[in-house]
Amino acid sequence: MSIEISLEGQVALITGGASGIGHAAALRLGQAGARVVVMDRKAEADECLSDFATHHVDGRYIEADVTSAADAQRAVRYTIEQYGRLDVLFNNAGIIRRRTVLTLDESDWDLVMAVNVKSIYLMSKEAIPAMVQTAGGGSIINTASGWGVVAGTDAVAYCASKAAVINMTRAMALDHGRQNIRVNSISPGDTDTAMLRGEAAELGQPWNSFRQSAASRPLARIGEPRDIADAVVFLASSLSAWVTGSNVVVDGGGLAGTI
Repeated sequence: MSIEISLEGQVALITGGASGIGHAAALRLGQAGARVVVMDRKAEADECLSDFATHHVDGRYIEADVTSAADAQRAVRYTIEQYGRLDVLFNNAGIIRRRTVLTLDESDWDLVMAVNVKSIYLMSKEAIPAMVQTAGGGSIINTASGWGVVAGTDAVAYCASKAAVINMTRAMALDHGRQNIRVNSISPGDTDTAMLRGEAAELGQPWNSFRQSAASRPLARIGEPRDIADAVVFLASSLSAWVTGSNVVVDGGGLAGTI
C-alpha cells in the first residue's frame, strides 16, 4: 500500500526560495499540490517562474527583504491576495560567515543574526494571524543546521544563530499549539547549494576537496536540495499532524556519532 502526500488546496510561503533548498522545496511543495509564493531578494524571478512552469507548479515570486518588517507584512499580504489563504511558512532564508569571534566584523554578526533569526520572528509574526484567520491553523518550518546542535569551527555567528533557531522553534510550538499552529525546524547537513560553494571559496578551499571532506558521513555523500525538500513536504503535510517543537536532522548521519 503506497501513501501519497497531498497538499492540494494549501498555500505555502517560502523565504530564500530563489535557489538551493528553498527553491527545491517550492518545487516539491508545488508538485504535491500546494500553491507557492517564493520570497527572495535576488532578481531571479524569471528563472524561478520558468521552473514553476516546467514542473507544472502554481507559483508566484515576490522580491522582498526578510529582515524588513514592512516587507514581511507585504509578502504575507501578497500571498493572501493571490491565493486567499496561508497554510505553510517555510522560513528558509539564511547566510553564513566563516569567522571566529576575533575575525568577525560586528556588521557581519548583525547581518547573520538578522537574516537567520530575526527574519523568523518577523515572518512568523505576520504569518500566524493570517494562518489562523484564513486556514484555521498551519505549519511553520524553520531552517536550522547541524551546527545549531553541535558547533563547528570558524562560524561562531552561524552556529549561534542556528542554535537560536532550534530553541525559538520549540518556544513557538509551545506558544501557538492552541491556535493549531505546528512549528518545527529542519537541520540539514552539508548540502550542494550556492551557499556551500561560497563557504568553500571563503575558506580558500577547492570545491572538489571541500565536497569530499563534507561527504565524510555514514551515507558517504553530501546532501542534495531535494533531500531537504522532501522533509519539508513531510512537515507541511498531515502525515506530521502530531509533530511540533521538533528539530528534524537531515544530514546523512553526520551527527549520529556526536550527540
